[in-house]
Amino acid sequence: MKITLISDLHNKYKQLTLPGGDIIICSGDMTSRGYKHEIENFCKWFSNLDNYKHKVFISGNHDFGFEERPAETYEMIVPFNITYLQDSFVVINGVKIYGTPWQPEFNHWAFNLPKNSDRLQEKWNMIPVDTDILLTHGPPFGILDKVIGGSTSLGCELLLDKVKDIKPKIHVFGHIHTGYGYVRDDNTHFFNASILNESYIYTQKPWTFEWDKDTNEILFE
Repeated sequence: MKITLISDLHNKYKQLTLPGGDIIICSGDMTSRGYKHEIENFCKWFSNLDNYKHKVFISGNHDFGFEERPAETYEMIVPFNITYLQDSFVVINGVKIYGTPWQPEFNHWAFNLPKNSDRLQEKWNMIPVDTDILLTHGPPFGILDKVIGGSTSLGCELLLDKVKDIKPKIHVFGHIHTGYGYVRDDNTHFFNASILNESYIYTQKPWTFEWDKDTNEILFE
C-alpha cells in the first residue's frame, strides 16, 4: 500500500508536488482560521487529487470551522470525495484508520482541552485498541515534539500513554512544525508530517512510502 502523509498546510497546499498512491492522509491545520472559503477551497483541492484512491483528513487547532460550525461544515464537505474523521474511524482495504483533532490547550485555539485533564483523557480513551493508523493533530510527549532550538517537549503525556498501550502500526501528527521527522519505536512508526517551518514557509517534503500492513515494514521513496 502506497501512502502519503501531510500536515499543517495553512492554505499552501497548491505548492505541493504529490506522487500519487493508495491513500493520502492530512493531519490537520489545512487552513489559517477555518473560514468557510478556506475549508471549501481545501476540500476542492483534496478531492481533485485523482492520483490517490482515498483521501483522509482531520482538523487541527487552526481549523475553527469544524468545531464552531460543525453542522454547516459537515454539510459543505459531503459532496466531496474525501473522508473526514473526528473521533471516528474508517476501514480502507482492511486498514483501520482512526482520527481525532484534540490537543492540550494552548492560547485558546480550536479543539483545545486542558492539559492532562479528564476531558482530554476521555478523547484518547475513544481510540480503538485495534487501530492500525492513528491520526492526531498534536504529537505524543517526547516524540518529534520540540521546536528547533528548544529543549521542552510540547506533546501530550496522556496521548503517549495511550499510544504505548494500543501500539498502532503508524501514528501520524503535526502541529509542532519543526518537529518534522520520522522515528520508529518498537511496533509503531511515528511521523510528524508538517510541511511548513515555524515561519510558515514550505520547506519540508510530504512523506511517501510503501507499507506492508502484515509485516509493518516501510519502504520510503
